[in-house]
Amino acid sequence: MLAALTFNTAENLPVGLLELISEDLRVSLSAVGLLVTGYGVTVAVVSVPIAHAVRAVPRRHVLTGLLAALVISSLVAALATSYWTLLVARLLTALAQALFWAVMGPVAVGLFAPEVRGRVVGALSVAGSLALVLGVPAGTWLGQQSDWQVPVAVLAILGLVSLVTIAVLLPTSRPEEEPAAYATSPDVRRFATVLTVGALSAAGAFAGYTYIMTFLGDVSGFSPNAISLLLVGFGVACVAGVSVTGVFLDRFPQSALAAAVATQSVGMLGLYAFGAHPVAAAVFLLLMGSALGPVFMVTQNAMLHCAPGRTDIAFAANSGAYNAGIAAGAALGALVLPLTGVRGTFLTGGLLTLGSCAALLTGRLLSGTPSPGTLDGAGA
Repeated sequence: MLAALTFNTAENLPVGLLELISEDLRVSLSAVGLLVTGYGVTVAVVSVPIAHAVRAVPRRHVLTGLLAALVISSLVAALATSYWTLLVARLLTALAQALFWAVMGPVAVGLFAPEVRGRVVGALSVAGSLALVLGVPAGTWLGQQSDWQVPVAVLAILGLVSLVTIAVLLPTSRPEEEPAAYATSPDVRRFATVLTVGALSAAGAFAGYTYIMTFLGDVSGFSPNAISLLLVGFGVACVAGVSVTGVFLDRFPQSALAAAVATQSVGMLGLYAFGAHPVAAAVFLLLMGSALGPVFMVTQNAMLHCAPGRTDIAFAANSGAYNAGIAAGAALGALVLPLTGVRGTFLTGGLLTLGSCAALLTGRLLSGTPSPGTLDGAGA
């Protein structure tokens, strides 16, 4: 859980440090936003190949190697004096994260009975979502009080603690012998639908979220201190959404995904339409936050049930698809930003999220009558 918190903070921290990095390295806001794009592209491209390459390596060895890469890349980023050095460090972290979720998910849920695996995925997702409550806001504040490099260096310390803990305590076992190595109800069509929905919703979310600080300052008129508080609220809403969804995930998996993408659509389009009003902006920001974490959590949980092969490869594919969406969304936001202003990024994001709703509905219509094991309550 600490490793999940650290990786997710590393992934999203440039959002909170956007303007500080831009000023220090003398690059545009869009260029700093592309740090998120490059990260997402790397995860999207290498997730499945790396997962396949290490499919026979004991998970304890893999995880300690990934955390070592996190520690090294964070130190390189903290010492970076140029944009390109920072970009290289980010890509190294992305290589590690590309495999982290693919490996950690099946390892964790394999320690528990199948009927509560949704709750285990929820617990891991809560830890990852705390990056938005603790990691990014704390890193943003620390960067504002010192330099942007300081919170990046802190990530190396957290990664080192996780590395030592996992290296000492996690049992060594063959991946194919773990209890959650294979899905309970393989379904290729459901698998493809989940990947599509996750990618589109991620693209929608990060088309706007990458520039959330600029939006809240320029459009909504909040002060820097108020923005920091709103980011904390956003993170709290994310954790609350993940926590509530996790309770019902084992019983209503498909309904949980539909509710999450619909809520994200309302939040993003509401920010576009009413973001100039501070109270309305805060409300819709919280709605968006309450959906952001649950979307990825629900798609990961679906892999345990519909994966057509090994679940670790399916987790990697899902992570790759989701991060491809992040990369596409951040890149699209960078293109839209100079053309329509920051409000346009949220309109674009909201429309993409509506596209994920349409993909989910289409997948259900094409499936016809669900087979046993794909109904809510049956574990699909």
